[in-house]
Amino acid sequence: MGVSSNGNIDLTLMDKVFEKYAAQKGTLIPILQAAQSTYGYLPKEVLKLIADRLGVSLGKVYGVATFYAQFYMERRGRHILKLCDGTACHVRGTPILVTAVEDGFHINPGETTEDGELTVDIVYCLGSCAMAPVAILDEQVMGRMRPEMLVRQVKKYLKSAQETTES
Repeated sequence: MGVSSNGNIDLTLMDKVFEKYAAQKGTLIPILQAAQSTYGYLPKEVLKLIADRLGVSLGKVYGVATFYAQFYMERRGRHILKLCDGTACHVRGTPILVTAVEDGFHINPGETTEDGELTVDIVYCLGSCAMAPVAILDEQVMGRMRPEMLVRQVKKYLKSAQETTES
């Protein structure tokens, strides 16, 4: 996703984005969205490029990017596990699920595994309270989760996704 194996960021991928928004005003957020879509997160080099091309301060670009929860400043995993911690889910066991994920994958919420495969996020209410506690793994909703079941299903999913990628 716009990042080479040696970690270099291909800034030329932003050329089409800047062309698309060249004649428009107030395009910082759409440009940040396009950048994140391209790179999977907002690398510092890209934020600097956006500031330079838009003629605004890096502080303004950084301020907008950190204000909105939709933007990520760190590389994210290829797969995203969201654990709901809304009231119903919290009462029915999300804290135990969080501990199971921490133990099973050696990461805390908001972190990504060392291999870059999995990022875990805490979210607040997914609207599936009747199935609490709820987790979402890459858009797949999993309800009435128990710690061992969640870890087992996530490991199975990651293994299956890796096998699909390798073939």
